[in-house]
Amino acid sequence: MFRHFLLIARRNLLKRKFYSFINIIGLTIGMSCCVLIALYVQHQLSYDRYNTRHDRIYRVLQTFRSVEKGQKITSPVAEDYQVWGCAPVGPALLADFPQVKEVVQFMSPVSLLLEYGDKRIQQENLICIDSTAFKVFSWKLLEGNPQTALVAPNSIVLTHTVAEKFFGHNNALGKTLRVDNEDLFTVTGVVADVPANSQITFNGLISMSTARNWREDDFKYWGYVDFYTYFLLKDHAEIAGMTAEIPAFLKRHNSEDPGYTIAFERMDDAYLNSKATRQPGPVGSMSNIYLFCCIGVIILVIACVNFMNLSTARSLERAKEVGVRKALGVQPSTLRWQFLLESILISMLAATLAVVLTKLSLPLVSALSGKEVDPKVFFSGQLALWMFILTLTTGILAGVYPAWFLSRFKPTEVLKGVFRPSHRNISLRKALVIFQFTLSITLIAGTAIVYTELKFLNNHDLGFTKDQMLVLNFEGDAQVRKNIESIKKTIADQPGVLSVAASRAVPGEFLPNAGTDSQRPDGQMENNGPLIYEIDFDFIPCLQIPLVAGRNFSREYLTDSTQAMVINEAAAKLYGYRHPADAIGKKFAQWGREGKIIGVVKDFNFRSLHTAVEPLTLRYGMPNSLNRIVVAIKAGHIASSIEAIKKTWKTVAPQRPFLYHFLDQSFNEQYESDQHFGDLLSLFSCLAIFIACLGLFGLATFTAQQRIKEIGIHKVLGASVYDIVVLIGKDFMLLVLIAIVIAIPLCVLVMNQWLKDFAYRVSISPGIFIFTAALALLIALVTISWQTVRAALTNPVRSLKNE
Repeated sequence: MFRHFLLIARRNLLKRKFYSFINIIGLTIGMSCCVLIALYVQHQLSYDRYNTRHDRIYRVLQTFRSVEKGQKITSPVAEDYQVWGCAPVGPALLADFPQVKEVVQFMSPVSLLLEYGDKRIQQENLICIDSTAFKVFSWKLLEGNPQTALVAPNSIVLTHTVAEKFFGHNNALGKTLRVDNEDLFTVTGVVADVPANSQITFNGLISMSTARNWREDDFKYWGYVDFYTYFLLKDHAEIAGMTAEIPAFLKRHNSEDPGYTIAFERMDDAYLNSKATRQPGPVGSMSNIYLFCCIGVIILVIACVNFMNLSTARSLERAKEVGVRKALGVQPSTLRWQFLLESILISMLAATLAVVLTKLSLPLVSALSGKEVDPKVFFSGQLALWMFILTLTTGILAGVYPAWFLSRFKPTEVLKGVFRPSHRNISLRKALVIFQFTLSITLIAGTAIVYTELKFLNNHDLGFTKDQMLVLNFEGDAQVRKNIESIKKTIADQPGVLSVAASRAVPGEFLPNAGTDSQRPDGQMENNGPLIYEIDFDFIPCLQIPLVAGRNFSREYLTDSTQAMVINEAAAKLYGYRHPADAIGKKFAQWGREGKIIGVVKDFNFRSLHTAVEPLTLRYGMPNSLNRIVVAIKAGHIASSIEAIKKTWKTVAPQRPFLYHFLDQSFNEQYESDQHFGDLLSLFSCLAIFIACLGLFGLATFTAQQRIKEIGIHKVLGASVYDIVVLIGKDFMLLVLIAIVIAIPLCVLVMNQWLKDFAYRVSISPGIFIFTAALALLIALVTISWQTVRAALTNPVRSLKNE
């Protein structure tokens, strides 16, 4: 019987090649999208799971809040915590909690100039880390001893890629690197490159004892922030017991700071589920994961709906087959199994093509998502199992209703020729078309909103000038710092240069918080922790940041370099000033410096537009705190100016590589993940509308064939091609219009949730939906007209010759 079913299924596929092609292509694309999305989701969910003990690794979250004496403080919310914290908490955890097996701490990444022989590379992303790193994290050491590699001062472990840059394929162990033209580091190990699905990334590991030699005092203070703390629980230890003891732990170690508290977070939650700030690496979005899963299901459902629609629409063609077989005694259950098997067979063909299509599409999807998916997954048994489940599920989902529908035909009606599809069945097909286009239009409108928001982000007035701004990165080189003013002047003398400034950081880069006491309107001093920019006299005018009150730092006032501070409007409000001018002349104390506020700048977006402008203080940075030189270049002189500055740099700082980037490019990198999200959404939206139109094309073709005699009669009676197109197409266009009406509120609901992630966002305008509706109607019209026009142009003699 099974062999007989296969033979009939094969005959039907070959007999109706056009409809079989539409079904197979639709299911192929739908299944391929599901596989691609599943691979992307799997990659996102696999972050940090390469650590063999990831289920027992936790990290310490910390809060640093200002609390006035006698003030009651509420419990912190998830957003109050940050991963970046102080050093003393690590040793204290190990001493107080028997549940803790190992503690590892590492510092913020640094960029150092590494030199070996004639090779000089400014190496980014080097982290100082405890010697217990290899006991907690599953980083594979290719050379060296994991027990001792990070113990001695001035020890460095390089990644395999970085080691090859300096030493080629030779053994790197024991080699000496010159660092920042001063220190000598010994290579004590080579570690395999960190997997792509790791939140903690690095190009090299420096022993923490090296950092202690640099700045030992920073390891003693609970208020100094520059460390990430992770710990490994012992087997069978429970984190709940540690959490319950946190109040007592804080009372023993840091009772003098009521604004400080800690919490513990699983490493498994760090990438997708953490709301803490100051993360050590990239973070994903669980809401995006859910959204892409929904999109995968939507696309597959649209493809299955195509199959159901075409199968039920073609019921008249198979009605006699069903009637004859029922008359011969075939049971309805047997017929259902036959039709279901046909569906599964089509699904199997589609699955085979889907694997090939997915393999070919993987580089494109990797480029759009910014996430590298390992191609080896195609040779895994896990993928084979999931493909089998997907094939079976798709076949059953697509075929169960047509199988039930076709098996219910009454042989007496069919064989007498009086069988006609019921209005209920026709209504179902219409409902399915509406369902398809509702989902497709929602995706298209959502994509339009995403790109509108991205365009808004790129064009939003940030409050400073970022175009034609060249940033020279000298990473605190001592010689550059010593001669910073003369270097600035030499660069400023080059053709095409408008102005030059220096600072510790530039917009878009990391900024520290600074404990700052400032005078309130009532004269009392209030402590807060605003962000801090350390800049020179020329920074504010170079970036054209507007002043709303007071003045900028000036060389004419000797005290400006030691006793002056400029704040932004948000900081003025933080300290209680409704009008920025009221803050001028008020006292402040910050990081060992006391003086008065001399100016207030307009709020400018020095961070991503995902967040609102935070309170900011700007103070004169002594040369030993500067890391960047900003050069404003005239439009049209970029290439020549860069070349001139490069030649100058070799003269004024021969010990330092010429490293530069443009401020607008680096600032826009903050929206890279949003851009990837928009690119993926647009890809899957286009595929969804394509599959929906594929089904509409098949239905239009079938409808035109069924009504060919009606069309012939209309033509004989004088109807034009336009009249025929309207006759056939109006019903379909009405369905698309209904889908548009349903899709609009659905899209608004979903996209408003997505836009909540942005502090600065567009409003969803009617124009987006007008554009989407026009596009959907145009696509549907073109799809329908292709076959309708063809039917309208057919000679009526051919369609009426049998009447």
